[in-house]
Amino acid sequence: MSTKPSKKDQPFNLNRLIKYVDNFSFPRLVGTKGEEKAVELTINTFKEIGFSDTQVQKEPFEFSDFYSTTLIKLIMIINLTFSLFILMFVYINLFITIFFCGIMAIVILLIFRGLKHPENPGFWGEYYGKTISATNIFTKVESKKISTEIAGNIIISAHLDSKSQTFKTYWRVFFYRLWLYSGIILGGFFIALFIHVYTILNIDLLIVGIGVWFLTILISISNIFMIFLNTHNNSPGALDNASGMSVVFELSKYFKDNPLNNFNIWFCQFSAEELGTMGSRVFVNNHENEFVIGRVFQINLDMISCACESRNQIEYLKSYGVIPRKKIAPLLSKYLEKAAVEEKVKIKGFHLSTGAHTDSVPFHLRKYDSVDIATRAGAKYAHSRDDTPDKIDPKVLFETCLIIRRVALSLDRDYENLCKNQELICEES
Repeated sequence: MSTKPSKKDQPFNLNRLIKYVDNFSFPRLVGTKGEEKAVELTINTFKEIGFSDTQVQKEPFEFSDFYSTTLIKLIMIINLTFSLFILMFVYINLFITIFFCGIMAIVILLIFRGLKHPENPGFWGEYYGKTISATNIFTKVESKKISTEIAGNIIISAHLDSKSQTFKTYWRVFFYRLWLYSGIILGGFFIALFIHVYTILNIDLLIVGIGVWFLTILISISNIFMIFLNTHNNSPGALDNASGMSVVFELSKYFKDNPLNNFNIWFCQFSAEELGTMGSRVFVNNHENEFVIGRVFQINLDMISCACESRNQIEYLKSYGVIPRKKIAPLLSKYLEKAAVEEKVKIKGFHLSTGAHTDSVPFHLRKYDSVDIATRAGAKYAHSRDDTPDKIDPKVLFETCLIIRRVALSLDRDYENLCKNQELICEES
């Protein structure tokens, strides 16, 4: 970690950062009194920082919890049922097995298509889900030298809601991956079985049979685990995500007094992230007419630091997926890496195959440059009663502020050089 700067050179305040965390460390599941309290506290905090009543914007919305709760259980029940059917018919007729595999794949794909825009409840969300009210809070510091309409936009965001679950995030991600990789490998065994039955190649049926049974059992275990994964309101949510909120507040204080020349800079505390990233989806829907691809950059903060773990550091999601691995916002990633070097702060990019669903998702769907800053070690405590303020390292929050400030200033400096034409379509090289 970098050496702490002398007091007179510090643009950010360690005590203030931890105070924000302490203030917001209470259960605040969306749709509860705790979330309503968090919304009002967010408004008051922005006002205490110095933003006026007109600058602090409330964005109320409603959504159905069907897609974030009931649907997950439905997918797991469908998958468990079809897995048992497939296991049964593989010993009766291979073509029937393939038929059931095809039906299951089609059903799952259709369901996932509906997940692209879960903020629109549709038939299932309206009739089989609970309607919940929530509110985003944000403020915007307009560009200093060019008009806000043609300026670029930098969105610095976190989420204000929290939740607890039957099992911690670490185990949820573990069983997601178990389900995914077991399914992929199981498909390989079925292909091997097909080759054995319908070609002249000789494949050991004993190995294939053991593989099919073993993987089906693993998939079934992961299905059962996810069926019994329920949402509660017991987590103080210090790591997830009072830590991210703290950084957003502290950066807003700095840029309120130091606006950028060529970029508007938004400070957003989204709600309902824990139930399907609904707040950020609503925000992007409502403001996309103000955004242009190539001049929009989002830095999303979710679970920063983990003082009780050895990997207590700044990390960011660099790539995602199984095969191929997809780089996430390579241009913005380069700015993060360069800013860390200039500030003499360590930062580490990491890869996730599955399990990441944050407020950056709606921005990625519209091809905006967006990066999540998170500390993976925090997943051991997130979504549980153990997510308490003692897990927060204010020094890591401070260094995160330094990096993001440097990124924003660098983007502002490079406003003209980043882009090749008036449409400001930025290069990734």
